[in-house]
Amino acid sequence: MLSAVPPPIPASRKVARWDAHAREHLLMWVHTGRAHVRLGSGELHRVNEGTGIWLPPGADHEMWTDADSLALPLSVPAVAVPGAPDRVVRFAVDERWRDWLVAQYAQRMQDQPRGPGPDLLAVLTAAGPELPQNSPGGAVAGEDDPPAAPRTGAAAAVARALRRRPSLDLTIEEWAAATACSPSTLRRQFLQGTGLPFGQWRALWRLAAARNHLTAGGSVSDAAALAGFTSRQSFARAFRERYGDAPRSYAMQHRSEAPAMSAPAGVREVPPNGPTVRTRGIAARNELIWIYRGEGSSHVGDRSVATRRGDALWLPAGMPYENVLPAGAVAVSLGEVRGDCAAVPEPLRARFPPSWDAYLLHCSVSANTLLHPDGYHVRHVVDLFDAQLAVERARAVPLPRHVHARAAAEGYLRRIGARTDDAAYDDVPPGVHAAFRLETGLTFAGWRHATRMRVARDLLTAGTRPGAVAGQVGYRDPANFSRAFARFHGMSPGEWQAHELAQSAG
Repeated sequence: MLSAVPPPIPASRKVARWDAHAREHLLMWVHTGRAHVRLGSGELHRVNEGTGIWLPPGADHEMWTDADSLALPLSVPAVAVPGAPDRVVRFAVDERWRDWLVAQYAQRMQDQPRGPGPDLLAVLTAAGPELPQNSPGGAVAGEDDPPAAPRTGAAAAVARALRRRPSLDLTIEEWAAATACSPSTLRRQFLQGTGLPFGQWRALWRLAAARNHLTAGGSVSDAAALAGFTSRQSFARAFRERYGDAPRSYAMQHRSEAPAMSAPAGVREVPPNGPTVRTRGIAARNELIWIYRGEGSSHVGDRSVATRRGDALWLPAGMPYENVLPAGAVAVSLGEVRGDCAAVPEPLRARFPPSWDAYLLHCSVSANTLLHPDGYHVRHVVDLFDAQLAVERARAVPLPRHVHARAAAEGYLRRIGARTDDAAYDDVPPGVHAAFRLETGLTFAGWRHATRMRVARDLLTAGTRPGAVAGQVGYRDPANFSRAFARFHGMSPGEWQAHELAQSAG
């Protein structure tokens, strides 16, 4: 079943080693972790979390990300941004513009008509002066700063938590308890994964986060708090020891080395929401659409589906659709899926928790751009969607605790729409049937039937037409489904749906 904690984001690499577009700029923003860009000249740029890089048309490059990192590449037609820089620019991304950048990426992936236009120049200047290529004195940013993070085991989970909140001040024993690991094992994993003891690794990671905050225009007090220091004096001593200069003068020197760049007159200082967007057509392929921000609505075939933040919607190939996104809402394509990879003929909806945001954005980038892990296939995100559907369906029916019985139940929930002969489920490990009777009060066959009826009820309540529900819960013949539903619920599918709609209207 799907976990509330997503899996680690794997390292990615742009498939085309050199990829220059004579008519397009490239903006790449690092949402999480760190990315690298090497130009055709051999010049290497290490791009840290919260910063980005701008490449003008014709700049040959290769691009890759570290593990646990997410970078969003956005290609922009040169004619769309008059006055854009004709050189490589490093910049910090102001907090106010980050969701706006995700929206621009999403629109580009779905070929929506509106584009970034001149507002994109505000992204390059909103967080302050342009960033230089290297840090002056002390440690060189990007080489061992921040230090490498462990990639496996409990240590990787601790590193991810500290990357999100560097100021967390748990002891090694408290971290071990939180990750169901012994303190000695956690210490060993950090030493093996980073070459550093946990305490030293955390101190260097915090200072790197503080350095990034300062060079992006943040205050010394905020940088100290971000790094977990309660005293500005102790922070200044640690910072000077690491980087060879006091925090304030380091930040001033860092910014003063860069050429000044300001947005042209008339460019916004805050991101626009944009208009309501309607897209309609007939889906050429199956597609998964995920609501990153706001709410929306979709009309797929004869069904209307309301969506909100976290919802992922399956749009089947060959069906007419209309998607409506109000101003400020953002929908992200998680990828198109060929019919031989997945054949679900009806729209389905599943909801992902906010903790999955970065991972789902990674899936979108991997499916829609050349920047992805080796061997990535869009089927991966379809499997995640199936697992989340199973989670939501499981909330409606009792699940046994017996290991093999629970595995059989979860497998059935994932395949509930497949038209599989029920006899295929009778070949299960010993003890499964007895466990179902003992823990749910139903035989395995009875539990499967009850599950189908409960899922059918939920689909009808959501507005799916009865004939479509029959197929989604595995019935070949809608008449057989109607009879089974009436015996189980005491009314026909159509009567149930009419009753529920009347209740919600009242």
